[in-house]
Amino acid sequence: MAANSSAIKTRGARRLKGATGAAQSGLRFGHPAVLITVSVISLVLLGVIMILSASSVYSFTSHGSSFWFFKKQLVWALLGLIAFFLFSRLDYRRLRNVGYIALPVVLLLLGAVLIPGVGISAGGSVRWLPLGPLAFQPSEAAKFALVLFAAGVFCRKDEATFKKFSHTLVPLILAVALLAGLVMMQPDLGTTLLLAVIGAGVLFVAGARLRHLIPLSVLGVALAVAAGLLEPYRRDRILAFMDPWKDPLGNGYQAIQSLIALGSGEWWGVGLGASRQKWSYVPNAHTDFIFAILGEEMGLLGTLVVLGLFAFLAYLGLRTARNAPDRFGMLMASGITIWISIQALINVGAATASLPITGVPLPLVSFGGTSLVMSLAAMGTMVSIARGGEEASARRGAAGRSTSKAAAVGA
Repeated sequence: MAANSSAIKTRGARRLKGATGAAQSGLRFGHPAVLITVSVISLVLLGVIMILSASSVYSFTSHGSSFWFFKKQLVWALLGLIAFFLFSRLDYRRLRNVGYIALPVVLLLLGAVLIPGVGISAGGSVRWLPLGPLAFQPSEAAKFALVLFAAGVFCRKDEATFKKFSHTLVPLILAVALLAGLVMMQPDLGTTLLLAVIGAGVLFVAGARLRHLIPLSVLGVALAVAAGLLEPYRRDRILAFMDPWKDPLGNGYQAIQSLIALGSGEWWGVGLGASRQKWSYVPNAHTDFIFAILGEEMGLLGTLVVLGLFAFLAYLGLRTARNAPDRFGMLMASGITIWISIQALINVGAATASLPITGVPLPLVSFGGTSLVMSLAAMGTMVSIARGGEEASARRGAAGRSTSKAAAVGA
């Protein structure tokens, strides 16, 4: 009996080793890492195609070529995909301390943007730094830096530690306050709100007590309302959101034209490249309102595909966070999921006149190099976490089956 037990244990160990090797050597199509990769690349390809269509008219009138924005986005997409695959192959655990470096660097870059003569001004805002023929937007990097920092801080704290206010909120409050303050000086209320939501979301997932989170959330909402109402142009946007038809040629113009574009698409769309609203009717057609042009050209079916891809990514993000091998991976996956999902929700809400217009791009789809590269780097990190989580789950399952069989033989 002892010999049989020993033999079965040996076979179980071999099966465990084989299962682990199989998980590491290749990924099946249904693996979350593969599904995330397919979904992300699908959105990027769709975004590049829609940027070519949505920007063609404005690109020709402003730069003399219908392909100017398209070519720039292709360069950023290539850089972003390189970042995606590099981060997907990198062991995410190596990023555990990167947030402590990334956050101060981003704060310095955000400060540099505000220096006269250094930052690039466009549309009444100063948000970019020159990067050769391209431009870098530090506020987009701030989202990834905040997730890295928050996950790095809170992965070292257990639930007992979270009962103390100083250990729960103080590190993150300071980080969010510094980032938000510099971003608001650009000014950029939409990104400021998104940073606050990311911070609050990671706090909630990490296990912060509601008696700490609720007052903080109330304060945040009050500050957001104050920031929206104190500036006349922001106040006008909020009032226009409540009734865009009250001022159809002024503050309500963007929302109305976006709705016209979406309505014109009906079920199947007017055809790729055949949009009429991109002919200087919908402002920022290739950035903030690319979802409206997509709806016009691809119809309700196209918009549902995009929404479905984002919903699927959110599901995969939650699954990755649940199966993450450690607390840092769980917090990273949760933070990235909150970031991409909420940003997509804000953009689609503005395009459908369901939310006030905030100037937040549609992640992975809208024109914007820094946004695309940072989003792809973050999704690459998600793939790394998903690979580690599924491999750990396979090892636990194989070990459990081996132990159960050995115990049954021994009995």
